[in-house]
Amino acid sequence: MTGTKTLVASARRHALGDLPRRTALRLPDKMAIADGDVQLSFGEFDACIERTTAALVDAGFVKGDRLALLSRNCWQFAVLNFAAARAGVILVPINFMLGAEEIAYILDFSGAGGFVVEESLVPTAEQALAAATGATVTQRVIIRAADAPVPQGWTDLTQWLDYRGASVDVPVADDDPVRMMFTSGTESRPKGVLLSSRSLMWQYVSCAIDGSMSADDVELHTLPMYHCAQLDCFLGTDVYLGASSILLPSPDPATVLRTIAERKVTKFFAPPTVWIALLRHPDFQTTDLSSLRKGYYGASAMPVEILKEICERLPQVQLWNFYGQTEMSPVATILGPDEQLPAPGSAGRPALNVEVRIVDDENVPVPAGSVGEIVHRSPHATLGYYNDPDKTAEAFTGGWFHSGDLGYFDEQGRLYVVDRKKDMIKTGGENVASREVEEAIYGHPGVAEVSVFGISHPRWVEAVAAVVVPKDGVQLSADDIVEHARTRLAGYKAPKYVVLADSLPKNPSGKILKRRLRDTHADLAAGDQG
Repeated sequence: MTGTKTLVASARRHALGDLPRRTALRLPDKMAIADGDVQLSFGEFDACIERTTAALVDAGFVKGDRLALLSRNCWQFAVLNFAAARAGVILVPINFMLGAEEIAYILDFSGAGGFVVEESLVPTAEQALAAATGATVTQRVIIRAADAPVPQGWTDLTQWLDYRGASVDVPVADDDPVRMMFTSGTESRPKGVLLSSRSLMWQYVSCAIDGSMSADDVELHTLPMYHCAQLDCFLGTDVYLGASSILLPSPDPATVLRTIAERKVTKFFAPPTVWIALLRHPDFQTTDLSSLRKGYYGASAMPVEILKEICERLPQVQLWNFYGQTEMSPVATILGPDEQLPAPGSAGRPALNVEVRIVDDENVPVPAGSVGEIVHRSPHATLGYYNDPDKTAEAFTGGWFHSGDLGYFDEQGRLYVVDRKKDMIKTGGENVASREVEEAIYGHPGVAEVSVFGISHPRWVEAVAAVVVPKDGVQLSADDIVEHARTRLAGYKAPKYVVLADSLPKNPSGKILKRRLRDTHADLAAGDQG
């Protein structure tokens, strides 16, 4: 009977590593990936994945081993994503902006047996390896530019990509972990989020249906693929459907605009900060963006004034807001095109395969209009945090995944995210949502970007502070911002402190780093008793 179960399981298998093969069988000659001068059809892409899978197994990797990957966007990243999954190896993408000590922590914590690194990042990787105290890395592999020398102690990834050994068939079940994504480290240390094929692929279905994605899409990928938004909402779903993907190493506005025009891009995802950068770029008005039909945003809330501007300046583009987090693979709710302007600022409705509730501190659901914690129940959800049963149990209290976000449903069933629990400002006994203050300040015509956060205050415990980036050529003062905010907000919500800056600190996925702003401006209220 056991033998029969194994045969049935093999015939029913539907794991992440299977997707490129199935798409290649349907669309062998269609363009899958374009990266600079490299262009791969789905047939070529799958063949490369198959060779790399066999090379991983020949190198000694077995199901459940961890393979760390430190690289900017490139076609090799996409190959490794699916090859590792096909081999049952857990891929550990690493933020390429991290320092050596931070990378060393991830190598140690994940127990990675292999480390694949983009050539330009090898010096940082070697520092990380030297700093790692418990890492078991035995395979060091470099993604190198053509004709560049291979550093001593490293293997050229080309040996895996061009491997000529026999193909392998590793049985990978739906809920075997295939990915370990590290959170952005808003706490003292980032957590390792385990995702399975079941998590990812039900999420792909939600994205495809609720995000109106199709095989006809030509998508431009510019946000880092170490982040699950770009990798799994978009690249993975494109491969699943058979859409074409164009890769860029970064969201440089001039390059993004030029590529949309030259490659007739129809679909593009970016966080609000990147959309703002495109709107403000001098090439925006003169670039032919007529091919663009679908636009997506997420990672942080889209300011309502910016949303209106996108709709006015790109009237042919339908917009979707994707809300979620790494632990949800990552999508949880989606706001579609028909509700962008009627419900600006909303995170939308639960995605196809997700249930969402708002609960109080006792995990009791609250009525529409009441603020509470956002919790989810879905196959999208993580398997848990690697080697952290206590945090896993806490996150899944009551059988729902607890997001750590505060929000409410309106009477029409649309979700509004008020704030992260940790970002709620408590000043003089009153709660102030940083996002509400940001929306008010964005209403000033001279403001390009703003971030609002709480700082320690000797009288009020916390005070509302804002860092504001003026639009080019606009002269603003702190008083201008405070006076404007007071016309839209209760007095206690208006910022007590305003700092004007040239830019805001962001991570590579475009999320504003409020923790850094809090640290930088921690002493704004020092000595102030008012």
